[in-house]
Amino acid sequence: MQITDDLQKLIDILPAEIQQVLETHPSRDSLIEVVMDLGRLPEARFHNQAEYLCDEPVSQEQLNDCIERVGLFGGDNRAGIERTLHRISAIRNRTGKIIGLTCRVGRAVFGTIGMIRDLVETGQSILMLGRPGVGKTTALREIARVLADELNKRVVIIDTSNEIAGDGDVTHPAIGRARRMQVARPELQHQVMIEAVENHMPEVIVIDEIGTELEAMAARTIAERGVQLVGTAHGNQIENLIKNPTLSDLVGGIQAVTLGDDEARRRRSQKTVLERKAPPTFEIAVEMQERQSWVVHVSVADTVDNLLRGRQPSPQVRTVNADGNVDIVQQSPPVPIAPRQALGRAWQGEERIDDSSLSARSPGWRETGKMIPMPQVTKERLSGEREFERLLEESFGERDRFDFHTSKSAGPNGEDLPLHIYPYGVSRHQLEQVIQVLNLPVVLTKDIDSADGILALRSHVKNHSKLRHIARVRQVPIHMIKASTIPQITRSLRRLLDMDEPGIGDERELSLFTHNGSEDEMDALEEARLAVEQIVIPKGQPVELLPRSAKVRKMQHELVEHYRLKSDSFGDEPNRRLRIYPA
Repeated sequence: MQITDDLQKLIDILPAEIQQVLETHPSRDSLIEVVMDLGRLPEARFHNQAEYLCDEPVSQEQLNDCIERVGLFGGDNRAGIERTLHRISAIRNRTGKIIGLTCRVGRAVFGTIGMIRDLVETGQSILMLGRPGVGKTTALREIARVLADELNKRVVIIDTSNEIAGDGDVTHPAIGRARRMQVARPELQHQVMIEAVENHMPEVIVIDEIGTELEAMAARTIAERGVQLVGTAHGNQIENLIKNPTLSDLVGGIQAVTLGDDEARRRRSQKTVLERKAPPTFEIAVEMQERQSWVVHVSVADTVDNLLRGRQPSPQVRTVNADGNVDIVQQSPPVPIAPRQALGRAWQGEERIDDSSLSARSPGWRETGKMIPMPQVTKERLSGEREFERLLEESFGERDRFDFHTSKSAGPNGEDLPLHIYPYGVSRHQLEQVIQVLNLPVVLTKDIDSADGILALRSHVKNHSKLRHIARVRQVPIHMIKASTIPQITRSLRRLLDMDEPGIGDERELSLFTHNGSEDEMDALEEARLAVEQIVIPKGQPVELLPRSAKVRKMQHELVEHYRLKSDSFGDEPNRRLRIYPA
């Protein structure tokens, strides 16, 4: 990297006593700023330390002397030094008199955007986030130069405080061929942004410190006109912008949405949720955590959607190693992710459609192991604003309730529970009944993209080539059963979950075969159960049951099938009855 700072010009405006100390200071090249407050000792701040420069407090005469050597202070209480990037900020008392100065060193660092140069060249809008002093404006200046000089684009800089292109009418060489528009007063920045697009035909607009709602709206207007935006905003992470009502529009804005019953069940959430309102103004966001370590969200829309649903995004972490090369690491959720097609092992002994030669799909959110049931919320009457804030806090609070060090509930192949099953041709009512009665960790879904597997009737699958094609392309295995009966559904779900078959006399499973729980039904099922468990299985003898109605006989047939035995109905109505055969 090449650094240009014109540090001597900043030192020359300081009092003589401070100049002498700084000119011979061993850490002079790492100086960040000099702070002078009336009646207090002058202080120099470096990257890792701060120290006093002399033993005499700063006097009003010294402050006045410094003020005379710099340019005029604007409406934002900032001034500069001609043809430099240094910034002098003033602190005033209640009458407007300057009683403190912050003299910040401005440096042009060439080569700072090597970590994101590939993103800059895509033409997408980029938002830089980070705490004050981390180097946002320095990176912005370098991006403007690269876009103008190396990519030959028409770049216009909206320079509110003359901090990007330096003080004075002649711009600093650090911005290259980019043009600069100055802003008379900070509150007019949004107007100058629109003026730049309307009058000067830019391909790229560079903005520093977007901080008001009007500026956020102007940025959206510019982006919708097809102009690339590169800007900065104060905030360490995207979460800070989402929670900031003034700047949330930069990442798409948020709104409360009421879901339908089916959609709420599919998401396993409450009916009122927060969702992104519009496409983000900036497609890419860069969180500048440290000078040599940046977190990059290549899709702000996906990141915001994940955060609002309580999910952990997976951004890139880009760092510069000792050799000066850029290392890119994709952040993954803390819990290991199992591929969706690993479910195949649980379906031994059954026909299924699978294609191991297809490439693995990128896992969805459930596979990250961080989805847990929504908390029970106490219902109370809240104002619209308070309710919105509560939903917002809940969206971000979801991740705080996960303990990444505890073991997660996992299926037989490491997949996370509950399993999401897409039923096709199978009775949804029977499936829900089995899941509820046996308390199985299975969720039915109407979205094949979010399914871990498809449970379908064999006859339906054979005649539906489109379903087989979709399953192959999306790597969702199909598990087939011959008939939509309680026993076959129960066995198929147990295989999916790699569960052992229940012991004889499991009352929960017997309750599955009753329709309305009448006394006649219960007596008939109890008769069949006793016949199977006391005669057919232990003694190997066939048994005939008492005559029953067709509806009750059907339930008895299903119960016998549950024990993996065969049965037939014989005789004439009203004396038609069941005969159970040993295996």
